[in-house]
Amino acid sequence: MSWSAKQYVAFEDERTRPARDLLAAIPAGDVRLAIDIGCGPGNSTELLVERFADATVRGLDSSSDMIDAARKRLPQVQFDIADIDTWNDSGPFDVIFANAVLQWVPDHATLLPSLVSKLAPGGSLAVQMPDNLNEHSHRLMREVAADGPWVGKLAGAAGQRAEMADASGYYSILKACCTRVDVWRTTYHHPLAGGASGVVEWFKGSALRPFLDPLDETERAQYLKQYQVAIERAHPVLADGSVLLPFPRLFIVATR
Repeated sequence: MSWSAKQYVAFEDERTRPARDLLAAIPAGDVRLAIDIGCGPGNSTELLVERFADATVRGLDSSSDMIDAARKRLPQVQFDIADIDTWNDSGPFDVIFANAVLQWVPDHATLLPSLVSKLAPGGSLAVQMPDNLNEHSHRLMREVAADGPWVGKLAGAAGQRAEMADASGYYSILKACCTRVDVWRTTYHHPLAGGASGVVEWFKGSALRPFLDPLDETERAQYLKQYQVAIERAHPVLADGSVLLPFPRLFIVATR
């Protein structure tokens, strides 16, 4: 799956806000080594550098385009290209930060304890994942994918997001290997300029990637046109011309 750093940072302020909220919930302590897994273009890594000024901060991502952008943004930070599910660095890390990335990685019941095993005693795993597969924005992606000449090409698109547990499920998975587990859910309501086109532009940098990548240029334009029409019906334009996009996210801070 391809990722565009330029498209992703078009909504950098909105995308970075949950990372700030996640970072604020990490318990205070002596942090010597922190890593941002799925760091994207480095916007979340920058927060770690600011919060843990005396620590060594690193980042990794599977996208070379994202890593190139992160290295330009933070040339003093070590960034590596790696897949999270095969990442074999044992640390130990004082903070492992995973902002809006683990929803793309399967088998959380195995993955999360594996990440905790890379923590130093007292270290924290901090995770934030979009929890929006049942929102209009994502339901309509699937409906448009199932109604057009691209049906065959997009048969597996919806399945690229990992299956998520509920809060109780994640608490149970992590409490077995952690001394403290904090789980909460927040719904952000982002005002996006441009009406439905603003919603389309937002998701072109994230959730729409599995639906767009398999298509040729003509099909991609047609798919996006149908998706935007559907979004216009689901999200009426407000008096100021914007659309209010609801965006629920699940947060976890687990301490080893």
